[in-house]
Amino acid sequence: MEKQELAEITAKHPCYSFAAHHKYARMHLPVAPSCNISCNYCNRKYDCVNESRPGVTSEILTPAQSLAKFIRVKAELPHLSVVGIAGPGDALANWEAVTSSIQLIKAEAPAMIFCLSTNGLMLPHYWQDIIDLGINHVTVTVNCLEPAIGAGIYRHIHYQGKYYVGENAAELLIGNQLTGIKLLADHGILVKVNIVMIKGINDEHIPAVVKKVKSLGALMTNIMPLIPAPGSVFQGFSQTSRKEVDAMRDLCQTDLTQMRHCQQCRADAIGLLAEDQSHKFRSPKPESVKKCNLPARVYKIAVTSKYKKLVDLHYGHAAEFHIYETDGRDTRFIETRPTQKYCLGVATCEETEAKKDALIEGIADCDAVLTMRIGYEAQKRLLGYGIPVAESCASIEEGLQQAFQQLRQAEQPGAVCSGL
Repeated sequence: MEKQELAEITAKHPCYSFAAHHKYARMHLPVAPSCNISCNYCNRKYDCVNESRPGVTSEILTPAQSLAKFIRVKAELPHLSVVGIAGPGDALANWEAVTSSIQLIKAEAPAMIFCLSTNGLMLPHYWQDIIDLGINHVTVTVNCLEPAIGAGIYRHIHYQGKYYVGENAAELLIGNQLTGIKLLADHGILVKVNIVMIKGINDEHIPAVVKKVKSLGALMTNIMPLIPAPGSVFQGFSQTSRKEVDAMRDLCQTDLTQMRHCQQCRADAIGLLAEDQSHKFRSPKPESVKKCNLPARVYKIAVTSKYKKLVDLHYGHAAEFHIYETDGRDTRFIETRPTQKYCLGVATCEETEAKKDALIEGIADCDAVLTMRIGYEAQKRLLGYGIPVAESCASIEEGLQQAFQQLRQAEQPGAVCSGL
């Protein structure tokens, strides 16, 4: 592909172009369930429709199902520009299904942009196939360059019929990643490198990774915070803060362009990067469910969140509430309301009743509270004001969908009421 043509399609890729992520939608096809490495920050078995992070999906699709879903999504989202494969396992560990899915969709929509994400283990084997398939954008996750560091990130890899562990596994993986990146970049493929920032393990090593992948021809890097996935080896780790990640991006920006608008999407994400709509397009469950025939309704919901990205704040620790409206399909941010948090530690969490009532009165017009955690007494007090609680550790978008479902089902028990 000519450079000018590649630049034109990249301008419509929301992950590669900051300007595009407000205009163009992407669709991830969850057709790759198998993985050939085991990362300590990953738990693909944790399949929660209310959690937003890589490796999570509500379903696995066949190539034929992928085509059918694409046709439906494209009809409803005319600004859809990109179809990507991002798991929930590794694209190159499921190459037959990935190839079939892309070929079917390409026949239906030849102008669609295709991309994939990979851990890079099999890149030296499939780089030519990627080019032949017409994929021009590839994301490779490279967390380190030194096997000793990699041994603390990866439990094992499965490569050409053999299992490798420890530094041997990391050395093999790193070598294949770097070889694959150079092969792709040398043949005109735009490579983005993802790096998971893990405090105390690879954080001080990240600038070296950025410099190395730049020398191999990578276009940009995306330094992402660790999300401690439940059930993973790193589940007890602290989530890397936005401040820490931004500081690392600023440091590395002098060497290579940094992606700063990543949403660490689900493997079945659909829509604009900041407005995931995957819940609208999920396949119905096989068991019979009661159809919701309630009239359309918009709910106002108060959310506790540190950075307005995840539902990641305890109700008693909230110094402000972010107010949203949702009708089950679309969400709209209304405002942020400051409040006086009453829980400042174990010694003060049982302080004056007046503080607790004042906090609730500040959100008395809301239909529900969406929070990461809440104590029994606080939840009981909210219910006394007619305000139910939804608990979630997902993205705000997914959490609001969960809260919407909870509110609608309370009005009509047994109903499935998404997207009214």
